[in-house]
Amino acid sequence: MFLAAPEDEKLVADAKGAGRPAPLVELTYNWGTDEDMKEARQFGHLAYEVDDIYAACDRLMKAGITINRPPRDGQMAFIRSPDLHSIELLQKGKALPKQEPWASMPNTGHW
Repeated sequence: MFLAAPEDEKLVADAKGAGRPAPLVELTYNWGTDEDMKEARQFGHLAYEVDDIYAACDRLMKAGITINRPPRDGQMAFIRSPDLHSIELLQKGKALPKQEPWASMPNTGHW
């Protein structure tokens, strides 16, 4: 289920599958056992669009945040909050061209 703010409903309706036209929150429920729900996995993750995924990840790294899934594709990255919730960063619009050091950076930990 996706939720949008009332003022964004028209943006969502007008998009007709053309990407992420407005701020949305996706609500999910992950079925499983208590063992499956360790490390804040009770729900999938939150995602935020950023203007420049490489710059955003660089700022986070300089602030001491681990980039668990680097933006190797110029479009998507994952970090984890201090309470272990996964947070996805998405490049606004089209993916940026692949760029080092991101293109060859391995995953770190869970995301």
